[in-house]
Amino acid sequence: MPETDARAATLPDPRRWKALIFIGLAQLMVVLDATIVNIALPSAQRDLGISDGNRQWVITAYALAFGGLLLFGGRIADLWGRKRTFVVGLAGFALASALGGAAANTAMLLGARALQGVFGALLAPAALSLLAVTFTEAKERAKAFGIYGAIAGGGGAIGLILGGLLTEYMNWRWTFFVNVPFAIVAAAGAVLVIREPAEGRNRNRLDVPGVLLVTTGLVSLVYGFTRAESSGWTAASTLGLFVAAVVLLTAFVLVERRVKAPLLPLRVVLDRNRGGVYLSLGLAVIGMFGLFLFLTYYLQLVRGYSPVLTGVAFLPMVAGMITGSTQIGARLMTRVPARFLMAPGFLVASIGMLLLSNIGLDTSYPMLILPGLVLMGLGMGTAFMPAMSLATHGVQPRDAGVASAMVNTSQQVGGAIGTALLNTIAASATTSWLASHATAAAATSPAAAQALQFQGMVHGFTTAIWVSFGILVAASAIAFTLVNAGRPDAASASGAGAAKNDEVPVMVH
Repeated sequence: MPETDARAATLPDPRRWKALIFIGLAQLMVVLDATIVNIALPSAQRDLGISDGNRQWVITAYALAFGGLLLFGGRIADLWGRKRTFVVGLAGFALASALGGAAANTAMLLGARALQGVFGALLAPAALSLLAVTFTEAKERAKAFGIYGAIAGGGGAIGLILGGLLTEYMNWRWTFFVNVPFAIVAAAGAVLVIREPAEGRNRNRLDVPGVLLVTTGLVSLVYGFTRAESSGWTAASTLGLFVAAVVLLTAFVLVERRVKAPLLPLRVVLDRNRGGVYLSLGLAVIGMFGLFLFLTYYLQLVRGYSPVLTGVAFLPMVAGMITGSTQIGARLMTRVPARFLMAPGFLVASIGMLLLSNIGLDTSYPMLILPGLVLMGLGMGTAFMPAMSLATHGVQPRDAGVASAMVNTSQQVGGAIGTALLNTIAASATTSWLASHATAAAATSPAAAQALQFQGMVHGFTTAIWVSFGILVAASAIAFTLVNAGRPDAASASGAGAAKNDEVPVMVH
């Protein structure tokens, strides 16, 4: 093919920035849905008569379906077409959200949440892989992934704000109904604007044994951590689930090594850079989800903030994430090796976490919580940006969906593990503290008893936040040690010859 024809074939899509709007909108919907229901849960529980034992399933049903099916969703996107999978995912997510909003009983609500997770598992990897194959020029790719990274990082906090507003001023059902217009706009935009290259399609058959093994393995793992929270780490049911997860995931790896068309080609995860991204990102999300959980309870229960004010209190973190992602990460990504953004980013976030470990009964928001949240946001935004781009670094276009799914899998599994692990640590620390500080005065005075309860609660939160701090430091160390790629997209700007370089994402079709 003549050189001019080759260049014409690789010209960027003229509608790519419009496409980013709709891809970003879909990603925001999926990410904020992980937290928007948290604030609405007490109202939904009261309305539908959900028992205390079943209320956790409103969160867990979504996490299990989403986390367990992500790799399957990523490979479906590769096989079936990313645009088609994206639109189907949006349509299904809207339908599931409408069912959740109209739920008449507990079973209907839990079924809707599980269905949201199923279609979210189709939607999320399709969105990221569409982004990866749409933006191929170095500086544009950096900017696009900066915006996407800010959405992925800040979506959880936005969910808390939106959940508070909708619950306080409308009704808990609107935390579900709000997804319907989002999905309609994103789907219409995708049909009209997004163009997917056919050359990136994977024509192999679906690896059914791989799907069954990895789905049941990940569900066992996530459910095991959920059971640990309620039944204890040494309970037979908890240990049984962890053993099952290890056996199923080991069998999955063995099958993937032998099958002709694997669900997850091991080359995707065994690459040092991508492996470092998946591992460090998963750890960082463990720490971040812990912060969302404890700071929400702290502000509402201990400090008496309303749901809306609690959400607003997280805004500086969202602003920090957007700034870190678009102004620091995106500007430096083509000039600085990825590990020199990821490792310091996670370290800055850990310093923010360290500040927040000093919360007390009357802590000043402007003096301590605000700077802690800003540092968390800046650090996470700066680190997320190159991580999202590097996750599809060097993969063949036919594997873009499954490589993208691995990013979402590490985040979802990390979030589920973080919630269960840190909640268990906080609860046991609170129980121990209360047992050793119980006094006769507290027993006779209701005010003293409540103050003691709050002190125990804060002690549990700070203990868990210290663990989160350690996890973020570990994420920083892993990113610095394992991620050894140069500037992720720098070489792609230098023309056709650059595509031969192993350090360039092979996303040009």
